[in-house]
Amino acid sequence: MSAEENKAIYARIVEEGFNKGNLSVTDELVAANHVNHTDNVHGPEEYKGFITLYRTAFPDLQMTIVDSIAEGDKVVNRWTATGTHKGELMGIPPTGKQIEVTGTYTARIVGGKIVEEWGNMDALGMMQQLGVVPAPGEGG
Repeated sequence: MSAEENKAIYARIVEEGFNKGNLSVTDELVAANHVNHTDNVHGPEEYKGFITLYRTAFPDLQMTIVDSIAEGDKVVNRWTATGTHKGELMGIPPTGKQIEVTGTYTARIVGGKIVEEWGNMDALGMMQQLGVVPAPGEGG
């Protein structure tokens, strides 16, 4: 597959999966042997759970790919996510607060399916925005 086709595959998982909550897209785009090395997610079923985790916590979740670079079988995306914390997130009760989080994910795509991912997101910033962790200078 071309670099542009691989970019389109990753853009679909973001748009259809994370933004719209269409979990069936994972069956089409996530390989059975998929491994997300950062979030410890394996295969399409766990990927559905990963999407559901964030869409339950942030029902209005919207991810925007800011930059997408592809070469060979790899795609690197820099993204921004926004949402309102209306559901439980990993034991954190809803705060009603809005968040804006940035991150970068690299995906390896083979035969039209995502087989590996490595990522980095500003989890500390998200926790500070939710009020779970004090921001610098706030004490605690």
